[in-house]
Amino acid sequence: MQASQLQNRFEHIRSNKAFELFVIGVILFSALLVGAKTYDMPAAVNHATNILDWLISAFFLVELTIRFLAERRKLDFFKSFWNWFDTIIVLVSLLPLENSDTALIARLVRVFRVLRMISIIPELRILLVSLMKALPQLGYVMLLMFIIFYIYAAVGSTLFEQINPVLWGDITISLLTLFRVMTFEDWTDVMYETMEVYPLSWFYYLSFIFFTAFAFLNMVIGIVVNVMEEENAKAWREAHKDEPTLKDIAEQLAALEKKLDQNINNKVD
Repeated sequence: MQASQLQNRFEHIRSNKAFELFVIGVILFSALLVGAKTYDMPAAVNHATNILDWLISAFFLVELTIRFLAERRKLDFFKSFWNWFDTIIVLVSLLPLENSDTALIARLVRVFRVLRMISIIPELRILLVSLMKALPQLGYVMLLMFIIFYIYAAVGSTLFEQINPVLWGDITISLLTLFRVMTFEDWTDVMYETMEVYPLSWFYYLSFIFFTAFAFLNMVIGIVVNVMEEENAKAWREAHKDEPTLKDIAEQLAALEKKLDQNINNKVD
């Protein structure tokens, strides 16, 4: 009975919204603490930040232990990728590496603790999963974009090399120049320079911007949004899988109606 009470208490703590918000606050504070360490601080303040860092690591270990103990079946805890992710981040951050050659690794791992926000907040998990699932489709879009880039870079290097070898000297430099054009970084200066020799070169730039900055960007956004909608629908179904559907309600009503008819017929007989 005592074990069952402890189990229920751990489950209550894990599902408590205030506890979740407190964990998020500690994650944000740990990120600010890592940022503070990049400044030159007095020895006393630096020592205090190290103590706070270890306290934060200890809190994360306690929080992870609570989540583990809250599982009815302990092995289910390790079936989640996010639990593995949190466990690795927390355990590595507990290693005493500050005074060794691997101190840089310890600092980097503590920077990545802010990524635990993704495992804590479901909405962020959906965003990340959607992005990862969209990568295969985005790969074909990126391939098509590279083909467009390559064709325009070859044309630009052939036509404009004599005008400005710094921007159009070879195809690799032309690719960088076109990336500048696509991101609208002083692209008009590049266009006006070539228009002094080729007055119609404006069509080259405008058509390139239309294909890349407009058409392909909207394709990328459309793919990501579509996958995100599917993931949101999937998450909604998972959250409401135990709720009765309209079909279940209709079947229950039909069963009640049948039972009521049987009772009426029994009374008539």
